[in-house]
Amino acid sequence: MKLRVAVIGGGLAGLTAALHCADAGAQVTLFESRPRLGGATFSVVRDGRTVDNGQHIALRCCIAYRGFLRRLGVEDLLEVQPRLSIPVLAPGGRRARLTRTALPAPLHLAGALLRYRHLSLRERISSVRAVTALRSLEPDDPSLDTETFASWLERHGQSRRAIDALWNLIALPTINLPASRASLLLARTVFRIGLLDESDACDLAVPAVPLQQLHGDPAGRELRRLGADVRLRTRVRAVRPGEDGLTVELAVGPESFDRVIAAVPHQAAPELLPGGIVDERAAAGLGASPIVNVHFHFDRPVLDEPVAAAVDSPVQWLFDRTKASGVEQGQLVSLSLSDATRELELSQDALVDLHRAALTDLLPAVRAAQLLDADVTREPRATFAGVPGTQRFRPGPTTDLPGLFLAGAWTDTGWPATMESAVRSGMAAAGAALAEPTRHPLRRNLAA
Repeated sequence: MKLRVAVIGGGLAGLTAALHCADAGAQVTLFESRPRLGGATFSVVRDGRTVDNGQHIALRCCIAYRGFLRRLGVEDLLEVQPRLSIPVLAPGGRRARLTRTALPAPLHLAGALLRYRHLSLRERISSVRAVTALRSLEPDDPSLDTETFASWLERHGQSRRAIDALWNLIALPTINLPASRASLLLARTVFRIGLLDESDACDLAVPAVPLQQLHGDPAGRELRRLGADVRLRTRVRAVRPGEDGLTVELAVGPESFDRVIAAVPHQAAPELLPGGIVDERAAAGLGASPIVNVHFHFDRPVLDEPVAAAVDSPVQWLFDRTKASGVEQGQLVSLSLSDATRELELSQDALVDLHRAALTDLLPAVRAAQLLDADVTREPRATFAGVPGTQRFRPGPTTDLPGLFLAGAWTDTGWPATMESAVRSGMAAAGAALAEPTRHPLRRNLAA
């Protein structure tokens, strides 16, 4: 008989785990409480245009995530820059650009740092020295999770200005925290793997279609093609040990499975799973960091780049989502705001007014443009908060209960809470579930 696998949660981690198990021949049942798949990466249609709940991007080095898209046959819908090139805007029309060269790492970024006009010459030279020091950090050094990235940067000659105008350009969108709060351990992973170890690792990859078309919809079609039972609008109440494997408690009654992969947010795990698997102390220790997105529909183009960053501004990252969102008139510009605790407290009107004024300072064309519409999407618990000390709260894929496995960007993947982390966690959980020996004599004899 086929191995019966339940996957709880239809985000990237759960979809990855379900696909791997189905590819291996298991009978997969995927439970998702919402009416669609994709988890934290989804899209909504408002006033005839499609906007993502948050602007998610990847890097060329995100090999697991790109492999997930390749498995779904949609990798061509992720547009990867041939070579990293990011315009960095500042009020008053000031611009700089971070562009890599074809030189081997870490020399590929040396020229960009030395030409980065948002810093003084002294700060630019000092940043190159800090890059050299960052490359020397050992990945398995537990002391890296005892201090913030900013404290390490300050010890290595980085001014507050350099931290704000350079290092936070990467720390904020990847760790969802500024360097002043982010764990050095996570920052080391981001900067080493994403920027410093391989010259082309840092090339940006931006979805060319709404996230729902990139993740949830094609994954659902593929799982159903493989014979998986995909149950939307189905909430799992609890997972318990049973006489025949593990029992999944549903509103309509219990169902038995040989393996269960729980791919749910860390806040939901303590109530869903048996005591001691993920306790409330661990869930609280991981915390939460929000993301807010502000979407502006102008009557004409105002941003002449597909993606840009900003300094000295409430704006962090800007994206031209016109084509991807199906907008036929003007331009749709989406702003992604990480570590958005303050922004969560503001009304939609206040957020729109604040960031429209900020855009006017960054993009002169906004002054003459008419704002046709604006929208705000909020994710209060977008990611765990990767502060120092977080690592001890991130479990691996296996648990003390035979047959039960964990997945999610919050588990111990070595990465911060990114799409890459989510996919890696799903792969690890599926691999462990498929490799675990059968512990139920009756089912083992039937399988034989």
